[in-house]
Amino acid sequence: MTDIRILVGSVYGSALMTAKAIKAALDADGHSVTVLENPTLDDITSNSAPLLVCTSTTGQGEIPGNLLPFYLALREQLPQQPGRPFGVIVLGDSSYGETFCGAGKLMEEALYETAARKVGETLCIDALETQEPENEALPWVRKWISAM
Repeated sequence: MTDIRILVGSVYGSALMTAKAIKAALDADGHSVTVLENPTLDDITSNSAPLLVCTSTTGQGEIPGNLLPFYLALREQLPQQPGRPFGVIVLGDSSYGETFCGAGKLMEEALYETAARKVGETLCIDALETQEPENEALPWVRKWISAM
């Protein structure tokens, strides 16, 4: 089955809980999933597993503090990941307007700059509509895996 690395950005825990629910479901399906709460570039350069970004958005469309050092290092060093599949699940609040799910957009742009290959559409989960983001994330992840 597939080895997957989930890069988590979480402020209040919803993105981390979502990532852990994804891990539990996919591990049960026979995949090998690693949840990285404080990812580093070494976590992605030491293997070629598909990457799944699961992040909330903080402030005005910004990346949470635990994912920010990874994001900055990725933008500064641009470790090339040609063709490496990635997907993005981002939690946000649509009342923030243009900055809704902004952290996902930033991570997507950074991964594109490394020549990684996005699989599927970004899943944006609105906190105003969804109390349990894992309920939207799990079906999406299974489709994402099938599309790889």
